[in-house]
Amino acid sequence: MDPLVAYFSMEIGISPDIPTYSGGLGILAGDTIRSAADMKIPMVAVTLVHRKGYFYQKLDENGWQSEEPFFWKVEQHLKEMEPRVSVEIENREVYLRAWSYEVTGVTGHKVPIIFLDSDVPENTEADRTFTHYLYGGDARYRLCQEIILGIGGVRMLGALGFNAVKRFHMNEGHAGFLTLELLREYSDEEGKLKLAAEDIEAVKEKCVFTTHTPIPAGHDQFPIDLVHRTLGRSYIGNLESLCGNGNSLNMTYLALNASHYVNGVAKKHGEISRQMFTGYEVDAITNGVHINTWASRPFQDLFDRFVPGWREDNHCLRYALSIPRDEIWRAHEERKAELLDLVKDQTGEAWDQDWLTLGFARRATAYKRADLLFHNVDRLREIVSKFKGLQLVFAGKAHPHDHPGKELIQKIHQAKGALDHTIRICYLRNYDMALAKVLISGVDVWLNTPIPPLEASGTSGMKAALNGVPSLSILDGWWIEGCIEGVTGWAIGEMGQQNQSSHQNEQDAEFLYDKLQSIVMPLYYRKKKRFKEMMAHTIALNASFFNTHRMMQEYVVKAYFL
Repeated sequence: MDPLVAYFSMEIGISPDIPTYSGGLGILAGDTIRSAADMKIPMVAVTLVHRKGYFYQKLDENGWQSEEPFFWKVEQHLKEMEPRVSVEIENREVYLRAWSYEVTGVTGHKVPIIFLDSDVPENTEADRTFTHYLYGGDARYRLCQEIILGIGGVRMLGALGFNAVKRFHMNEGHAGFLTLELLREYSDEEGKLKLAAEDIEAVKEKCVFTTHTPIPAGHDQFPIDLVHRTLGRSYIGNLESLCGNGNSLNMTYLALNASHYVNGVAKKHGEISRQMFTGYEVDAITNGVHINTWASRPFQDLFDRFVPGWREDNHCLRYALSIPRDEIWRAHEERKAELLDLVKDQTGEAWDQDWLTLGFARRATAYKRADLLFHNVDRLREIVSKFKGLQLVFAGKAHPHDHPGKELIQKIHQAKGALDHTIRICYLRNYDMALAKVLISGVDVWLNTPIPPLEASGTSGMKAALNGVPSLSILDGWWIEGCIEGVTGWAIGEMGQQNQSSHQNEQDAEFLYDKLQSIVMPLYYRKKKRFKEMMAHTIALNASFFNTHRMMQEYVVKAYFL
């Protein structure tokens, strides 16, 4: 079957061995594609090959991050395709080749991923580097990458014979230039020299746009003079038809103006996006995770025994309530032992299987507040003194240019010296898909502490939930929808109490300490039967809904096949 949907994403997380992703956006893209394959959705995906990966993270004895290139051999994992296409950049032709990787679903259906590559002999040495680094370089480098993804991606699909595409799905604004190429194709087909309103409407009918960023500063913007120097001259008129001729080009507005369907990635994020982009209709489709990828082997075995058919129909996991609680606990204990083995391998420290272990792993950046738990170390020490102990596992990379993010990692490293032997801390280096699978299923409680409303969705807590791990989280993103207090986890604070003020860290830390002291730690140490009951409900209520099968069903109905 010819693909009817073309899914464009700057990063796609398929495997730890193919490091073409940095975090949540790429992991979501990979899970989206896997569910499309499971559900036999006719799709093809397009991204860049990122030959030098996102980077390998090193942490010195003081906890300071440094980076090394993550070299991987493209030809060992991807299949080179024959066609070549070119795009115009700075008045010269930049040539592209494609590599292919097929994702096979549980039904046997395949979704190809096309990786664009500018590292070919026909190009100059500088042009060959455009597809080397994910989110690397300066504004010019990023702009060139986005031209390659959007314009080059559409051209490559045509060259590969994917001519039946009805919907082009832009996963963030990075792919916005594909709208210009579609306009060019349409005007060429119609033999038009000047665009009319109906021409734009014809292209809009083909385009779907998902925005992931709840703050204006997070949307890619380029100075208009840089755009004029870099973008092919034949596209400038179409660009002005879509976005006007201001001082800068906002890629989000380019995508908004050329899409018939736009959505945020959680209900709250949809509300925020409608406030940010007044005059635009923005729906919401809450993110999910691919359960067959993120369910650990012990839990897959459990589901096979008690919830047959869960791989094909994730909604079946609501029947997880039928799984004996001790079986859930045994599966969890197996995964926790694997996590503690990993901690010992990286740190040399032997941790206790029966100590409450909290996990926190995501991109290391200031708004995610990985250090909130250490806001008042005296209070934390006092809380833990009433129980057996507390173990804290952290992981996550800071962007190489994010100095505050690197300082955050260092603060966590330094916190070890301020706490006594009843509180153990480790920061696991080089967070990737493989490490994530061990971490999210091996901890007892998943911690998330962003400054609201800056978490558009988040998905790490969803991955923890399908392994029976409840969340202790700020009410933001998906957790507003997923939190049933005392049933699937616990909220830090209450809706409406959180606001971005000078006292927010102090207030949220107190909410966190209160919940740890009065509910979470007593439940884990003194009411284990009730804790096991929460684990079952976490799977049945959250995993059965917050998955990419449900998410893709919504895209099919709302955006793809109207």
